[in-house]
Amino acid sequence: MKPAGFRNFLARLAARGGIVLFFLMALEVMIMISPFAFFFYSVFNPVLNWLDRYAATRWLTGFFLTHMILPPTLFLQTLRVLGSALFLLGMATFVVCALQVYLGKLFKWGVANRGLYRFIRHPQYLALGMWGVGLAILWPRFIVLFFLAVMFILYYFLARDEEARMSLRYGAAYEDYARRTGRFFPRLVERPFAFVARLVPLPAAVRTPLLILVVVIGAGFLCRTVTLRSLALQSRENLTLVAILPEDGPMAPGVLSGILLGAAQGKAGDLQAGKDYLGYLMPVDYIMQGMIADTGLESHLFMHHQTFAMITDWVLHPFEHLRRPPSVQMAQMHGVDPATARRKHCPLGIDRPDLTCETCPFRRVILVEVTHPGGARASGTGLLSFDAVRVPVEAIDINALTGEILNITKVGGSTAWKGIPTPAI
Repeated sequence: MKPAGFRNFLARLAARGGIVLFFLMALEVMIMISPFAFFFYSVFNPVLNWLDRYAATRWLTGFFLTHMILPPTLFLQTLRVLGSALFLLGMATFVVCALQVYLGKLFKWGVANRGLYRFIRHPQYLALGMWGVGLAILWPRFIVLFFLAVMFILYYFLARDEEARMSLRYGAAYEDYARRTGRFFPRLVERPFAFVARLVPLPAAVRTPLLILVVVIGAGFLCRTVTLRSLALQSRENLTLVAILPEDGPMAPGVLSGILLGAAQGKAGDLQAGKDYLGYLMPVDYIMQGMIADTGLESHLFMHHQTFAMITDWVLHPFEHLRRPPSVQMAQMHGVDPATARRKHCPLGIDRPDLTCETCPFRRVILVEVTHPGGARASGTGLLSFDAVRVPVEAIDINALTGEILNITKVGGSTAWKGIPTPAI
């Protein structure tokens, strides 16, 4: 192999390796709920912990959209639905375009210029990009967004390389095709963005990667700002509550009063006056509470051996998957009445046929102690900042209507995934 050819081979190999790395990062959420979670994290978690150790890189382990909290606004709900739609559409488009290319090679059709190839030269890369954006919305960790930007940059250079090789191979036929089509989008879409080259007078090989990084990462920080401002937080004294489900928001003031009254009477466990706390208000059997604290085996999703069902639910039911507890999923799998199964498996042992889940007043609040560097105090969205250290301390089961505290359960200082950084929102 000639030196130039070998260099091109290594460049393509590195690019494809980078793309594979993105999908490993993005598919973390699928691996988290599989029996192979700890094998994956034995390699991946040291990287996350290393990033989490330094102020300059800690943001990479954070999240820019809600993942545990059901999106509280129409904009965030629409964005979440768009994530599932792009994930499925990108995957389907990639398969169709790949079949067209490989069948063309098999039957020697020449330049691929049918279907989407009539309008753009690299629809496979566009499809993978859509798939990637969908995944980044579904698992909105900043490190996923960063590698998505890297993947876009690699696609850009791969596309340039492929076009140069196709031009050498097919000559005028390919050059005529290139003049009629856009690279990643139809020419009508790409043409208005030609002014960017005049605004940023740098070589294209420098300008394009730089703009991709700025736009993609900037969009992530913008989404995080919108997300934090959309949360309906209730704060009083040193305690801030955030409702996992928007419909539980009206309960928050009463729950907040009940916990603070219990603290004043010495009945609220570890709630101490000199510290700041973030409380997650949720149904007692909320399926993803293990991401906040280790509250028992039901919160260890990777032990349920229902990985495919959970992934399907996560993609196809963007909101209901957060409302369905493990008992309901098991009931659906075994053809049992979900309402009865949920009542029979109530963690509080309350089996009252007259009490439906919709009218149930009992809720769980997982309290997380929050500290900042230098001992700075904070409340509200400040408790969700990148530099905050959040340690779960206890789970309080409470009657949201009366404020009566039913149970206080100590939890370990980590989540069900131990030292793995999990979402705060």
